Amino acid sequence: VDMVKEKLISKKEAVLRIDPNTLDTLLHPTLDKKVNKKIIASGLPASPGAASGKVVFSADEAERLNEMMQNSILVRTETSPEDIHGMHAAKGILTSRGGMTSHAAVVARGMGRPCVSGSTEINIDYVNKIFKAGDVTVKEGDIITIDGSSGEIILGEVSTVKPEISGDFSKLMSWADSFRKLKVRTNSETPVDTKTAREFGAEGIGLCRTEHMFFDEKRIVSVRQMILSKTTEDREEALKKLLPYQKNDFIEIFKIMNGLPVTVRLLDPPLHEFLPKTDKDIENIAKELNLTEKDIKFRIVELHEQNPMLGHRGCRLGISFPEIYHMQCEAIFEALVECKKQKVKLVIPEIMIPLISTATEIKILRDLVEKTAKEVQKKYSIKIKYYVGTMIELPRAALRAKDIAKFADFFSFGTNDLTQTTFGISRDDSGKFLNDYVENKIFNKDPFVSIDERGVGELIKIAAERGRMQKRSLKLGICGEHGGDPSSVEFCARAGLNYVSCSPYRIPVARLAAAQAHLKKKK
Repeated sequence: VDMVKEKLISKKEAVLRIDPNTLDTLLHPTLDKKVNKKIIASGLPASPGAASGKVVFSADEAERLNEMMQNSILVRTETSPEDIHGMHAAKGILTSRGGMTSHAAVVARGMGRPCVSGSTEINIDYVNKIFKAGDVTVKEGDIITIDGSSGEIILGEVSTVKPEISGDFSKLMSWADSFRKLKVRTNSETPVDTKTAREFGAEGIGLCRTEHMFFDEKRIVSVRQMILSKTTEDREEALKKLLPYQKNDFIEIFKIMNGLPVTVRLLDPPLHEFLPKTDKDIENIAKELNLTEKDIKFRIVELHEQNPMLGHRGCRLGISFPEIYHMQCEAIFEALVECKKQKVKLVIPEIMIPLISTATEIKILRDLVEKTAKEVQKKYSIKIKYYVGTMIELPRAALRAKDIAKFADFFSFGTNDLTQTTFGISRDDSGKFLNDYVENKIFNKDPFVSIDERGVGELIKIAAERGRMQKRSLKLGICGEHGGDPSSVEFCARAGLNYVSCSPYRIPVARLAAAQAHLKKKK
């Protein structure tokens, strides 16, 4: 910035000279380099920044310590949506399983929390509340420090250096924005994350995951009641209780986004993820819903899947239980009605149907969305504008994009799952061998961090070309974690996408990378 002021280089040269990845360190605390540290293990640097705190092995314990104003590091084999409240409460997250796009990594990046994932060097013992790293035993309550930028796990507390963001940072970002064509959105579903994303310059929400809204303590009981219901009528009764919660979530997000686009993904994970895991939780939910523990255990067994990632999830839930998607669409449209009453600048929601592989699936579910919209419009005598689209996360969907585009206003490439299904690699298990693949030059980079341009990238190009052959106005974006990776952003610009979407704290990285991509293209 100073060199531009002194007319030594142009604004373009200034934007091109900066490595977008270095912006990450500007936005997060880093370890004090002067301090000696005892490194006991390492893992993947899944989310940048450094944090110290007491070791806890459960989300509830992290929340309890947070209420007592004590810092914690949540240590889990892997995290699930049920751990969200503890991830919010903890200062950092450490897992022994999972790769760079595992649940822990993705959620931590979105929250701006440091995370070290896939640390195969640690063995967790939940029963005795300890973990072992080599010959070191760490008990619950002991203090550790994690460095999400290097993957180091350190015994004891290490002081950190806070980032200093100057006016030069904002100036550089405004120059970058003046050069880029690619829009930058965020992956966000909480008011806190949405506000953070707006402050970092998000131009919309590219992925609002509705399932995270279901894990709130006030509503998880109704979610479980819906899943445990034996008839459609009983399910609808439980969904009626959820409707006001979902509606209020959307009202809050729509207000913050103030007219910018919001892509809402309808329920995606398999239903078993929402059911209780421990005997104590099963006992509590049985009392609350007036069911027997045997009934609940039977339903858990019934919903068990050998491979849930490719099982009864996404649009398949919408086909089997249309009442779930109906409730979610009703909540979206009623939130719009409420925003209109409050004279809030209206967003145009983009309703995204996940895991589509055939044109018939999206046709059936688009009809459901349109029917719900008509019902709400009639009820309130109001006109509602919205779009319906899909996630392209299966190779078949990419290849049949021309057929699917007949019923879609937009495609959003879910590159996390598209990478898994193209390679046939589970991202949560890939940490065990991906380093060997990179060392042996089978992969140049971890394909869950940077888009595999020759395979996954080829499918994206095919889908973009065939989709736009059917519908020239088709909007294209990506919402996988690749949206915050500079080389992937550059690929998206070359492939003719309209936007990328990434975690709130990755937005400055994506904005700069998008500007550089455009300037390189012009060269």
